[in-house]
Amino acid sequence: MNTTNNNQRTNSYFRSNPVMNRLSGVDETASDSRAASYAGIMAKTAFFLLWTVAGMMIYLVLSNGIFASQPETISFNFKGFLVSTSPMEIGFFIGAGILAIITQLIAAFVRPSIPVTGTIYSVCQGFIISYLIFTVLKGYEYLGLLALAITIVVVLTMAILYVTRVIRATKKFRMVIATLFAAMIGISIFTFIGYLIPLTRPFVSLILGNFWISMGLTLLSIIVATLFLISDFAMIENVVENRLPAKYEWSASFGLAFTILWIYVKVLDLLIQIVGNSKK
Repeated sequence: MNTTNNNQRTNSYFRSNPVMNRLSGVDETASDSRAASYAGIMAKTAFFLLWTVAGMMIYLVLSNGIFASQPETISFNFKGFLVSTSPMEIGFFIGAGILAIITQLIAAFVRPSIPVTGTIYSVCQGFIISYLIFTVLKGYEYLGLLALAITIVVVLTMAILYVTRVIRATKKFRMVIATLFAAMIGISIFTFIGYLIPLTRPFVSLILGNFWISMGLTLLSIIVATLFLISDFAMIENVVENRLPAKYEWSASFGLAFTILWIYVKVLDLLIQIVGNSKK
């Protein structure tokens, strides 16, 4: 591949999530029979999402098995929902969250591990989602299906807008999303540090406990995640059009699955806040 094509490839990429970022430095091409394809990427994306469903099923099996025999000695209020759970169940939930973070980081920096680490991440996310729906939202499980419907509409809408070129991953677009993402990260760091300081902890708790502020932050996360879809689509298009080897389909598909799951979790969180506030 000539120098001009290399520059076009690098400049056309918007660095969305860590897994997609790694693709921007790839300088390989393959024959048509061994090159990445849209069908291959979509199939692998479905693969990760199906493992998320498997993670949900694992939680349900455990919930009706070993979790059911454990005393629910832990009770807490989660955004308006009174939750009763067992130490074992909450331990599995925390463990799944930690494992998801670890596998996500490994997938981002060790690309060949994605078929394994991406699968484990997806299972953990499914477990976490199932816990939220069937334990935290007990009696309001329909919110999980509502969040799914909204997520599907969002993903399809952004895909149509990208394919029809109504929205493009231009330099201006990249600046907007980078600014929003930086703001989101900055707010998270600020609140985390403020909560660690005893003097500012009550003030931070008061701010985060405000329904409208919490809603605003969640909406910001959803907007950022939704815009990331455009950059993900642009990255996938470049992977295919520049005929990268098929092995890079795993990175592109996991990056897309990661963004879709991010959107779903944040939409579910938004619904939890709305219904939880109405319960008050």
